[in-house]
Amino acid sequence: MFPEYRDLITKLKSTDLHFTRLFDKHNDLDQQVKNMESHISTGTHEEIEKLKREKLVLKDQIYAVLKKAQATP
Repeated sequence: MFPEYRDLITKLKSTDLHFTRLFDKHNDLDQQVKNMESHISTGTHEEIEKLKREKLVLKDQIYAVLKKAQATP
């Protein structure tokens, strides 16, 4: 996710607790979706779609933090 911000992500993960929580929650949801789609864990189509929507909201929030941090001198 956001390879162009790899260095900034690494920095924020060590200095910004809010960013770290957003990032970790997104990764947790991503793993849940993968497990459900691979039938490793159970989940209905609706549950998978709900998790995907939650991931998108988090991704938007992560992007907003990245853009703000990038703009800060």
